[in-house]
Amino acid sequence: MSNTFKHLDYSKLKTYSIKDRHSKVDIKDFSTPWKKGGSFYAFLDTLPSILAGNDLRSVIKAISYAAKNKNQVCFAMGGHVIKTGMSPIIIDLMEKKVFTMLSMNGSGIIHDLETAMTGKTSEDVAQSLGDGSFGMAQETSAFLNQAIKNAKKHSLGLGKAVGDLILKENLKYKHLSLTATGCTLDIPVTVHVAIGTDIIHMHPDFDAAACGEASHYDFKLFASQITHLEKGVFINAGSAVIMPEVFLKAVTLVRNLGATLDDFTTINLDFIRHYRPMTNVVNRPTLGKGKGYSIVGHHEILIPLIAAGVVETLYL
Repeated sequence: MSNTFKHLDYSKLKTYSIKDRHSKVDIKDFSTPWKKGGSFYAFLDTLPSILAGNDLRSVIKAISYAAKNKNQVCFAMGGHVIKTGMSPIIIDLMEKKVFTMLSMNGSGIIHDLETAMTGKTSEDVAQSLGDGSFGMAQETSAFLNQAIKNAKKHSLGLGKAVGDLILKENLKYKHLSLTATGCTLDIPVTVHVAIGTDIIHMHPDFDAAACGEASHYDFKLFASQITHLEKGVFINAGSAVIMPEVFLKAVTLVRNLGATLDDFTTINLDFIRHYRPMTNVVNRPTLGKGKGYSIVGHHEILIPLIAAGVVETLYL
């Protein structure tokens, strides 16, 4: 059989010198080995100036700059952040006047309360779902549904109502409560509930109307803080849907009302990249002068790492 297919003539290939080529990686950006006895700030300097190494330093710089200039640093979160033991880190940044607002989905107040009440949280769902006992803790439901009733009675937001009741009842571990700390420091803590997603919604004393009203109050409070986000930072940690959606609506609301919201930083922290945080937090709101970052990793590592960098920067 004759060969009817001819190979290309590679002798005519055009080449160039590697010395003239633009390369995205340069040895000046490489990491440097750790030296025993160094400081945490020195550790940050050892990270490569490449990809997430650069982003981590940029995130720390943005938060520190906003805090130094008394601009908003809003921290939004899913309940998993509390379940990974991050409350002491968050409280420390509240006390240091870095975080100016905390926001969470409905699960956040469950884990916040249980931590303050018993020093424990995070039910074993796999163990309790089979017999229908999942979510049936009496004390959790009774306490939070009373807070919801208090919110209605006194025209409060849900975060404020929960924090107030934790302080009033003088719960043993109230010093580890984000909502109680917010009340003590007069820092807004907003709670954004999707009806049917939280265990307390299953209990007979749940007042859906009162809960919705309190959560809507918190949305309005949230939006009022976002009005002042210019030159500030918005962080979303571990909320894949609720907080990114709340943030996007608040951004368009305050822009519609005439607020200047052009130049700010957004940060998403989670162990995988989700669609809504990437579009509603990192990309869409920052189009123009703003900058969005997504750093992938576990809360229990990333949050302390970033917090330590901020503290080191602020107190140099």
